[in-house]
Amino acid sequence: MIDWKAARVVVVGAGRQGQATAVYAAGRGAQVVLNDARPQAELVEAKQRLANLPVEWHLGNHPLQLLDGADVLFVSGGVPSDNPLVAEARARDLPISNDSQLFLELAPCRVVGITGSAGKTTTTMLVGRMLAAMQGRGVRRAWVGGNIGNPLLADMDQMQAEDVAVMELSSFQLEWMTRSPSVAAILNLAPNHLDRHGTMESYTAAKARILDFQMPGDSAVLNREDAATWALASQVRGQLWSFGHGELPFGQNGTCLRDGQVWLRTTQGETAVLQVNQVQLIGDHNLSNVLAACAIAAAAGADAEALRAGVQGFHGAPHRLEWVRSLNDADWYNDSIATAPQRTEAALHSFIRPIVLLLGGRDKGLPWADLARLAAQRSRHVVLFGEAAPMLESVFAAHAPQLPRIQAADLAAAVHAAAAAAQPGDVVLLAPGGTSFDEFVDFEARGERFRQLVKEL
Repeated sequence: MIDWKAARVVVVGAGRQGQATAVYAAGRGAQVVLNDARPQAELVEAKQRLANLPVEWHLGNHPLQLLDGADVLFVSGGVPSDNPLVAEARARDLPISNDSQLFLELAPCRVVGITGSAGKTTTTMLVGRMLAAMQGRGVRRAWVGGNIGNPLLADMDQMQAEDVAVMELSSFQLEWMTRSPSVAAILNLAPNHLDRHGTMESYTAAKARILDFQMPGDSAVLNREDAATWALASQVRGQLWSFGHGELPFGQNGTCLRDGQVWLRTTQGETAVLQVNQVQLIGDHNLSNVLAACAIAAAAGADAEALRAGVQGFHGAPHRLEWVRSLNDADWYNDSIATAPQRTEAALHSFIRPIVLLLGGRDKGLPWADLARLAAQRSRHVVLFGEAAPMLESVFAAHAPQLPRIQAADLAAAVHAAAAAAQPGDVVLLAPGGTSFDEFVDFEARGERFRQLVKEL
């Protein structure tokens, strides 16, 4: 446990997570140094938010002397593990942590943690809704945050023992953690962030850390139909729950589909939760998210009534197969969250109508050939845009040469090209497969710009 009043704390990364850590530590009397490689002009709002706190700012680079006399280095999620301060902290054997680890160490209530390559945000929001529906029946309040929304550390002072916190956790957060939530879930594992982790094995190991520090009384929820995820079942230290479309293994708690219904099995028996046609989310992958959320929330103590209440009326998270508008009888959808080819594949499987696909952004070094072949089957036209467009043209020329396509310099040009190609009855789908960083600060900014451009047509 850190003696805050005697501690020198260095925080690298001045985004939401870094700010929350700085506020928490400074509020408890620590000497806080907040460091970010970005120039001061890009952090004006952040400095204003923390203006009343005794925080020492160092911007523009990462001077190693900041670690002189430091007791701990807190690393924000967007900071790579080869950052100079991180490397120096390792060389000095200085403790390294992050806001999620600190929250897990200090949280006064039960914590549910959710990770995976895809579906984290939707599932986290669903679980939060389900546990909120337990209010007055074992839950005072459900808090949702972590990698989405507000860092939970910022809300911790308001939490009580009867609350439950639901955290979305990325591989970037998990790679530093030495504490696990009492309910831990891995939704799926597919190649992603290999530009950061190097290999699929390293990426999987980071994700699996959500299980590594659980206790025998804890619960783990795994996707039994995803081979890479189910291979981690042997690492579960507590009770194993699972989810999937097919029947549950004998004697195992979790969820499945049966006769057009979502079914839940617990130690108390089996219950039909809701009809599949009551789910208002698009796509098979979202049905998997519902199955996952039901299993996770049940492992955290929610009953079937609460699970049903959480699903009903939920139309999804922004930038995730989000309907934007209908124009000339073509429907436009924003799936800017699709920052890996496999996520774009899931989006393509979600529609049976002809698709005009907007594909591009920045490549993360992932394979694209399978997506090109699928696009040839499910798309009528593809608009390749952004930094990855020339590379994608080569991929499509090799694996989907007959599919009509055009290159566009940026998102705005891509939207206008898609509008020209769209026909009545089409789906026009932004599911880029690449990151947003060639043009935007994050996928949300890209999605917001897409919405704006489409509404201006």
